[in-house]
Amino acid sequence: MSVAASEWFSTWFDSPYYHRLYQHRDYAEARQFLGRLLEHLHPHPGARLLDLACGKGRHSRYLSEQGFDVTGVDLSAQSIAHARQFAHEHLRFYEHDMRDELPYGPFDLVLNLFTSFGYFAEEAENVVALRHAADALRPGGKLVIDFLNTDLAIRQLVAHETQTIDGITFELHRHLQHGFIVKDIRFEDEQGRPQHFVERVRALTRERFEEYFQLAGLRLAETLGDYQLRPFDLATSPRMLFVLKKQG
Repeated sequence: MSVAASEWFSTWFDSPYYHRLYQHRDYAEARQFLGRLLEHLHPHPGARLLDLACGKGRHSRYLSEQGFDVTGVDLSAQSIAHARQFAHEHLRFYEHDMRDELPYGPFDLVLNLFTSFGYFAEEAENVVALRHAADALRPGGKLVIDFLNTDLAIRQLVAHETQTIDGITFELHRHLQHGFIVKDIRFEDEQGRPQHFVERVRALTRERFEEYFQLAGLRLAETLGDYQLRPFDLATSPRMLFVLKKQG
């Protein structure tokens, strides 16, 4: 599937300023979460894992270090080019749009982590992406979708924020628009040129996700609420972690 120029992620994820803005992310915490998740799901040694929307491959590398056979895919050509320097026999990376069929399976476990879903303009595209992920699973395999708890995120939405990172001042404005949580990102680059990017994540409720899962032929096994894997609570949980199995 070709990516339309109007799709915000087609340019923003390839921008060096995207990685600069988010360089503060706590990767130690992320690895602790991945360790807990693997212990919880206990895939067998050497299991085939797919990191769906892997970015620069940092988490794929960690999964590979735990003894699994890992494939990482991402839409960003520059991220995949970076990740491929770490590839080896049991760790490989491909540029891939999750709306396209996955030819790299089958997998024992598919992971879509850290809100790497809900970007597409049309809701049907979300279901298509989930169907392709389901089709890539072995019988008995599992799919994990990690998304923000939309209800809580909307209640706690910070309308305006300024962050200065490595000499660049980012002006961030957040709002709800047509069913999306929108982050407007403006700054001047090193040459003083104004830059403008937008992030748009669909404000998906648990109920809407459950509709998607049914349409995609997936059965919801459990819903967890945070990176400590506590049960989901609509009022207080920061995340919605869905553990899914293919129906039939």
